[in-house]
Amino acid sequence: MIRGIFMDPSALTALSPVDGRYAVTAAPLREYFSEAALIRERIRIEALWFRQLVTPQLRLLAGDLPATVHQRIAALALDPGPDAPAGVKAIERRINHDVKAVEYFVRDELAAAGAGVAALELVHFGCTSEDINNLSYARLLKGARDTVLLPELSSLVALLRVLARTHAELPMLARTHGQSATPTTFGKEMANVGARLRRAQRRLQAIEILAKWNGAVGNYNAHHSARPDLDWIALSREFVVSQQLSWNPYSTQIEPHDWIAEYCDACAAINVILIDLCRDLWGYVSLGYLRQRAVPGEVGSSTMPHKVNPIDFENAEGNFGMANAMLRFFSDKLPISRWQRDLTDSTVLRNLGVALAHGLVGCKALQRGLAKINPDAARMAQDLDGAYETLAEAIQSVLRAAGVANGYELLKDFTRGQSIDAAGLREFVATLPLPEGERSRLAAMAPPQYLGLAATLARRFADEAE
Repeated sequence: MIRGIFMDPSALTALSPVDGRYAVTAAPLREYFSEAALIRERIRIEALWFRQLVTPQLRLLAGDLPATVHQRIAALALDPGPDAPAGVKAIERRINHDVKAVEYFVRDELAAAGAGVAALELVHFGCTSEDINNLSYARLLKGARDTVLLPELSSLVALLRVLARTHAELPMLARTHGQSATPTTFGKEMANVGARLRRAQRRLQAIEILAKWNGAVGNYNAHHSARPDLDWIALSREFVVSQQLSWNPYSTQIEPHDWIAEYCDACAAINVILIDLCRDLWGYVSLGYLRQRAVPGEVGSSTMPHKVNPIDFENAEGNFGMANAMLRFFSDKLPISRWQRDLTDSTVLRNLGVALAHGLVGCKALQRGLAKINPDAARMAQDLDGAYETLAEAIQSVLRAAGVANGYELLKDFTRGQSIDAAGLREFVATLPLPEGERSRLAAMAPPQYLGLAATLARRFADEAE
C-alpha cells in the first residue's frame, strides 16, 4: 500500500504521519534523516578525520598503525554497519552526550582492532561537536537533494512535459480574477507550471553546500597549540573539499547555516509552485474540465456513492503546506545563534527530514493525481462556445492596428458585463469601419480558434531538453 499503514503494524502507533501513514512514501529519506543515518554519518566523519591525521606526512603518530586498524577505519569511513547506531546510543545513555558517544564508539572499535593509546588520542583531535555535526548534515542534505529530491522533481517535470505536448492544441477558456478570459490551451497551462518548476529545480541544484572544520570557536586554537608547525587552514580546506563540499573558512563554533536557509527556501519555493498547481487542477476538476479516472474498489464519499473527489491534489496541497510551515521556520531560525553557540539549532536540525518528507509525500500524491486525469474537451468547448465576449480583445486590437479611434472603448461598451453570442458578434463586426476582408475574418472567428501561440509555446516547452 502506498501509505504503508497495512505493511507495518508499528505505523499505526507512530506519532508523525511521515513515520506512520506515509511511511512507505517517505522511506527514501530515512537514509538521510533518521537518527541512525545521522549517527552513521558522524562515525564516517570521525573515521575520515582520523585517517587523514595518521598519514605519515603529518607526523602526528610515531610508527605505523597495524593493518587491522587501517582496515577497520576504512570500513567505518565507508559503512559503519547496521549495529553501529545502537552501539552509539548505548554509550550515549551512559554519558548523555550524542557526539562524544560517537567518539567513544570509534575509539572502542579501533582499540579492538589493535590501535595503541597514542593513536586513540587522535580520534576527535581538535574537534568540537559542531565540526562533526555540520559536516554530517552537509553530506546528508547533499545526498538527499541529489538522490531523492532532484530526481523526484525531474519526474514531475517529465509528467508536465507529456501533458503539455499531448494537449498543446486543446482549447480551454482561461480564467483571470475567476472570470472568463482570453482562451488558452490545457497544454500551455501545464507548460507554464513545468517551466516554473524547472527553474526552481535549477535553483535548488545550484545551492553551494558549505562546511567548516576549525574547532571550538572557529580559530584552530587547539590545533595550533598542539602543532604550530602545521598549516591547519590548508588541512581544513583539504578535508572539507575532499567530501565534495564547499569550505567555509570563517565561522564561530557553528557553521552559520546560511546555506541551509537557502536550501529550505528553495524547497519551499518549489512547494509554493506545486500548491498553485494543485489548486488550479482542483478548480479544473470542479469546473468539469478534467475528469478523474475512478479506481476500482475505491470509495469517494462515506455517504455519496457517486463521488470521485480530487483527493490526491488535496493531499498534496496539505503536505506541501505542512512542509513549508517548517521550512520557513528553519530558514528564519537556523542562521541565528546566541553568540558563539546555543543548542536550539540542534533540536531544529533534527526535523529537517520531517519537512522534506512532507514535501516528498506531496510530490507523490500530485503525480498520482496527474496520472488519473483526462481533459474533457467537450466540457471545455461548452464554456468556450458561451464566451464570445472574449473575442473583444482580438477585435479591439485589430481596430487599433488599423488606426480606428477608440477601439477599446467601442468594444467595452458592447461587451462589458454582457452575454455575447456568435450572431450578436457578427452583427457588431458588420458595423465596424474596417475593410470587408477584415470584417469577414473577424466575423468568422470563434473562441476555440483565438489561441494565439499557445500551442507553439506548449510544444516548445515539451521539446526543450532537461
